[in-house]
Amino acid sequence: MSRLLPRSAPRWLTDPIVGALAGVGVTPNMLTLAGVLGNAGAAFLAARGDFLPAGIVMLAASSLDFLDGALARATGKATRFGSVFDAVMDRVSEAAVLFGLLYYFSDRGGREEELLIFAALAASFLVSYTRARAEIVDIPLREGLFGRAERVILLGIGLMIDQATVALWILAIAAGATAIQRLALVWLRAGRSGDEHR
Repeated sequence: MSRLLPRSAPRWLTDPIVGALAGVGVTPNMLTLAGVLGNAGAAFLAARGDFLPAGIVMLAASSLDFLDGALARATGKATRFGSVFDAVMDRVSEAAVLFGLLYYFSDRGGREEELLIFAALAASFLVSYTRARAEIVDIPLREGLFGRAERVILLGIGLMIDQATVALWILAIAAGATAIQRLALVWLRAGRSGDEHR
């Protein structure tokens, strides 16, 4: 199994929404920005300790990530810049919510949570960075058991049920394991192609 969740939502679900958005002139970059702003709102709520609404807002805002790419393809507005912009804003959204939690726990002496947030953030970025570097050297890499969708759902549910610390533990470990998984896949594929680079 290469992923826990599919990379995109089913078309029977997204097509009607994408059609409606295109009909009112919404662009893919607008959706991307709306997702970032929504996650910033979730970060603000998390920083205040309002975990239930923070989790709901985070999941709602992050669901837009399933739509911006589909909207770009449906409207013929898929561009290389849009792809990079979407990926960068996804990282900003993740970092924003974790920063909100860092603010909350740092104000309450939550040293365990502070360390977990750092580990979770570093591991999550390594998951994406490993894929980016692999593709630069022409090694395809789409696998990864704990990608963005899994991370978002885990943290969102963890906030909603007031189990942020447990979610952070799982996030840090699972994202770290996924980064290692991807690096191992790069090593195997580079070896098969006779790559001698370090």
